[in-house]
Amino acid sequence: MDRILLLLILLSSLAFVSSSFVTDDPLIRQIVDSEKDELSLNAEAHFASFVRRFGKTYADEEERVRRFKVFKANLRRAARHQLLDPTAVHGVTKFSDLTPAEFRRTYLGLRRRGATKGLSSLPEAPTLPTSDLPTDFDWREKGAVTEVKNQGSCGSCWSFSTAGALEGANFLATGNLVSLSEQQLVDCDHECDSDDPRACDQGCNGGLMTTAFQYLLKAGGLESEDDYPYTGKDRGSCKFDKSKIAASVLNFSVISTDEDQIAANLVKHGPLAIGINAIFMQTYIGGVSCPYVCGKHLDHGVLLVGYGSAGYSPIRFKDKPFWIVKNSWGENWGENGYYKICRGRNVCGVDSMVSTVSAIS
Repeated sequence: MDRILLLLILLSSLAFVSSSFVTDDPLIRQIVDSEKDELSLNAEAHFASFVRRFGKTYADEEERVRRFKVFKANLRRAARHQLLDPTAVHGVTKFSDLTPAEFRRTYLGLRRRGATKGLSSLPEAPTLPTSDLPTDFDWREKGAVTEVKNQGSCGSCWSFSTAGALEGANFLATGNLVSLSEQQLVDCDHECDSDDPRACDQGCNGGLMTTAFQYLLKAGGLESEDDYPYTGKDRGSCKFDKSKIAASVLNFSVISTDEDQIAANLVKHGPLAIGINAIFMQTYIGGVSCPYVCGKHLDHGVLLVGYGSAGYSPIRFKDKPFWIVKNSWGENWGENGYYKICRGRNVCGVDSMVSTVSAIS
């Protein structure tokens, strides 16, 4: 009986979502309406629209046919995600012609081996008072967050998370917002947290924010984006010029999984580097993501920039407090490059690996 009730709630929430978000977009309208057979019948039309919308090109007809097959599978996957995550909107994104394995391999770069192992040996953030925390908070409104960037086809998310945290810390220390170089980290940071070479930061093949902070302490800091621009490729040689350092790390620490402590550190120290399980992000369009089931293994590095007290939620669901997350897939993904994920129960491991950094003023 409980399962039947849950299914009815899911279906009713799905119908509400489909009428409440950007319903003028036929792609979204078709994906979130699971009761229409048109989803399969008009897949070719949806694919043609997808190709035009995102400027997709394929090497030959064989490749186009293969990508169309993947696209249809992702239509069904988005519909499943919608049922599992009814407070968000899932549908066609620029990643809809990639298999889940291709997506993970190309766009996720948080090193799984040792992702949370060894955190206990790192400096721990002191406990902060939480009684006077604001109800809502957003570092974007205070000038501490640079524009949304795009890592491209490189598993360098960890470098964007690291650079974003230092950008915010440098803003707090100096009053200046400077876009910092992710490419320096990709080229130069090969820091390890164990004797296993597979646990080292490896450019487009993945890394960790905490080991990146350790590299920055040794190297002296990061150059600016202008002086060391992003290419999205492992160039094989480090071009770091210490005389051009734009921001330096004073210290860093890891934060407990207590969400009040995460919020307190966010408010006091600026944007935080976090890991997350990105399984629902390939199909995410908007809203507050709060899936009923999501793994805690972390595979993507992002930047926590704020939180809200009550995000959108459909009828039958209580308003969801949420985290505001800056991603590194460009502004044409998610909510202008941002992701909202609910607070309260470590959804998708969002509280499991959080670190803060301070900059030298």
